Amino acid sequence: MADPTLLDQVKDPANRADPYPLFARLRECPVSRQHDGTYVAATHGAVASLLGDPRISSETLPPADRPLTGNPFTDWLVKPIRDRVTDAHRPFIFRDPPDHDRLRGCVMHQFSTERVQRMRARSDRLVADLLEKTCGEREIDIVDDLAYPLPVTVICELFGVPTEDEPKFHGWATQLATALEPDSLEDDEIRAKNSRCFDDISAYMGDLIKEKRRHPQDDMLSGLANEEAPGAGRMNDYDLIATSILMLVAGHETTVNLITNGTLALLRHPEALARLKAEPAWAPRVVEEMLRYDPPVQFRTRTALADIDVAGLTIPEGADVVLLLASGNRDETVFPDPDRFDPDRTGTRHLGFGGSLHYCVGAPLARFETAAALTALSRRLQNPRLVEDPPPYRPGAALRGPEHLRIAIDGLA
Repeated sequence: MADPTLLDQVKDPANRADPYPLFARLRECPVSRQHDGTYVAATHGAVASLLGDPRISSETLPPADRPLTGNPFTDWLVKPIRDRVTDAHRPFIFRDPPDHDRLRGCVMHQFSTERVQRMRARSDRLVADLLEKTCGEREIDIVDDLAYPLPVTVICELFGVPTEDEPKFHGWATQLATALEPDSLEDDEIRAKNSRCFDDISAYMGDLIKEKRRHPQDDMLSGLANEEAPGAGRMNDYDLIATSILMLVAGHETTVNLITNGTLALLRHPEALARLKAEPAWAPRVVEEMLRYDPPVQFRTRTALADIDVAGLTIPEGADVVLLLASGNRDETVFPDPDRFDPDRTGTRHLGFGGSLHYCVGAPLARFETAAALTALSRRLQNPRLVEDPPPYRPGAALRGPEHLRIAIDGLA
């Protein structure tokens, strides 16, 4: 049996810089029971199997419970209504079919090839503009100077969020991303902060949706607010607000980590950095290997809807389940020499974007934004070297990436 405290060790900030030795120990048992009753899937086969199993539910968020305000009218009348509305209209990554499929269908209808390709060209220009702002500096922070502003600008432009409102999303997104951390679901203080944050961004999105109905533009939010998707119809306002929040938060939080983790890997592997500089067409392979080697989403949580037999162990109905995507990506029985960063590797598909019904909607955006960023960094940073290794990491274990990545340079080419 695997050590039943290994998941706690993964979540411990002391192991944030390198959880992979812990994943290797967890893979000794494809599925293991932790001391708190949580079941952890750690091998590629176990994770992939459960990702596609209809007996696994994504509806893992606890019932909404906004903090009391001390106002009797609000606490005894308004609060219960708002909590019920929130529970009934979760973002679709926390929904099961058929609701998940309907909402995802609406999003995919607006996620047109034309829109995505337009943002691909825009990403290259944004990267160039962001790097120009650092001209003359001898030290830059990849997170603050590039990895954060690039994807937040892309997703806001895609959704039609006014440029002047982009700064508001930094605090909102950082706070709401904690909902993916298992321990935060039991933390009353974090849940209270998330409730207030969700209400603030919901009010903002509600106003913006009204504006998009009065004056539609060529953006995704206008399309979602005004058009019907074939076979999926049109979202009601509550689902539209929840979906918009999901897309705006998830649309940049994960890409920030992917760009930053990718930069860190390249700086630790200077031969790969030099090759990318000489061969920009190699970038897509670098991105795919990064999604395997050090993915931005390390694990997701699920709930068992029935008894499930996996690799000789039975996950009982009602049990909490953790799918270790990052561990599956280092499975030595699937990926030869899995701890080696090798963009030329071929074969089994990684789990960096999840899988099955919940495969990442924004995968095309993340891929080309990261390719644009890593290619430009390899070509323009002169003599880049890490100021601190390992760098400081963000608090979360599920969405894992450096909080800052400071690099000393001799200048921009």
